[in-house]
Amino acid sequence: MSGKHIELFLVDGEPGGITTADITGWAAHILSGPRSTLSRLLKREDAQRNGVYLLLGDDPDAIESVRCYIGKTEDFSARFLEHNREKGWWDRAFLISSRDDSFNEGHWGYLESRLLEIATTTKRCTLRDNVQTPRPRKLSEAQQSDAEVFLEQIRNVLPVLGVNVLRDTHRTPERQAPPPDIDSPIFTLTASKRGVKARARVVGYEFIMLEGSRIIGKWSNEGSMPSTRRFYESLRAQHTKLVDDGSITVEGTIGTLTRDIPFPSPSAAGSIAVGYSCNGRTAWKWTGGTYDDWENRDLDPTATVTAESLQP
Repeated sequence: MSGKHIELFLVDGEPGGITTADITGWAAHILSGPRSTLSRLLKREDAQRNGVYLLLGDDPDAIESVRCYIGKTEDFSARFLEHNREKGWWDRAFLISSRDDSFNEGHWGYLESRLLEIATTTKRCTLRDNVQTPRPRKLSEAQQSDAEVFLEQIRNVLPVLGVNVLRDTHRTPERQAPPPDIDSPIFTLTASKRGVKARARVVGYEFIMLEGSRIIGKWSNEGSMPSTRRFYESLRAQHTKLVDDGSITVEGTIGTLTRDIPFPSPSAAGSIAVGYSCNGRTAWKWTGGTYDDWENRDLDPTATVTAESLQP
């Protein structure tokens, strides 16, 4: 069974405030909160430990509009007071420690290096402030194994807290094989007259347009109705943002994706690819039909809902 029991505690009783997260039976502990709560955050007992941390902030010029800094410290309180003085851009902090205090500085140095490596590889944020990449600390084989298990816990919990900077856009061989509805086959979308040939797949419930996909290089449609114009302006702004941050390179009329890019839906991805409003559920195809066919492949089309079937 691949399920995870994750315990979230809203310290303030409000979503968006100070939050703790733990996986039952494992050592990883995450304390998070907005910058406005920093004074209270740092008075907590779980902020007096050593560990690694992430600072996140919104940045329209960053990849996926997320700016991130990854670091390690032997004292969260002292380090975050320094960051509060010197870094003005971040608005949320994530402090990662071990509940049983079993990790030493070598473990945290190893984890800092690995977190930076993964965030660089996934390309889901801009690490502008991490100007130097620390070399991995040398650990024994057993210590390294413990650190990698801990790292996997972190990668499972952070997306639950809304942090995707370590989240894969492709399934790596060493990660556990998911249920069939989490990952999909490869979908393709073509528009020959526009030179569009895009590829995509679902990974961990995210619709990902894949690196190397060919899409339109410049947005030209404007729409005739006010609502259509607003919709196209939004798509044009998103396309321009992806070009500006380097996610799309343009040569002539063709754009090419330089990284895997997650989209909220197949239609959003398809519209960016072809340059006009697109029903992604039917436009994206695979060997078994359309995206819609794949999503509904296990449903019985002849089934009907009755009052009796809704009874507990």
